[in-house]
Amino acid sequence: MARKLDQILIVDIEATCWPGTPPEGQESEIIEIGLCLLDIASGERLEKRSILVKPKRSKVSEFCTELTTLTPKDVSKGVSFEQACAILEQEYLSKRRIWASYGEYDHDLFQRQCDSRRVQYPFSKGHINVKTLFAIMHALPYEVGMVRALEIMGVELEGRHHRGDDDAWNIANILSKLLLVRQNQ
Repeated sequence: MARKLDQILIVDIEATCWPGTPPEGQESEIIEIGLCLLDIASGERLEKRSILVKPKRSKVSEFCTELTTLTPKDVSKGVSFEQACAILEQEYLSKRRIWASYGEYDHDLFQRQCDSRRVQYPFSKGHINVKTLFAIMHALPYEVGMVRALEIMGVELEGRHHRGDDDAWNIANILSKLLLVRQNQ
């Protein structure tokens, strides 16, 4: 199956979280998949979407709600993790497209949750770590967070940090500017 190189699928996940270690019997799991399609030729952000995912092995804590604004009621209306993976594959061709995230957290948690649930991993092997790429392209001695990267670029954060769709939109903006810089050289 040929890889599609027309768009990059930007992914940012939010997961159940606590101020310390998870309570006994719970584990961090995906509760939101934020998506943004980035047109490679133009650098234009094409779509922004949030897929809410019902947790099976944890509950949304007050800490998590404060961080993400997602409540237990919000995620109870979400789809199953299996359905979310099917949406990625069917609607976004995630197995055929390059995908990107800010850091390795999203990549790693997706892989762990797929392994744990015996669900086929929904992405291609073509992953771009925008956090590392940003540091390299800006000759930084270390990686920086997404908000700091936007500050370095002189770009305003759009939406709310720690909401998957807004973060994916902002990550797509960072990647777009990195790609356009490269194209203009």
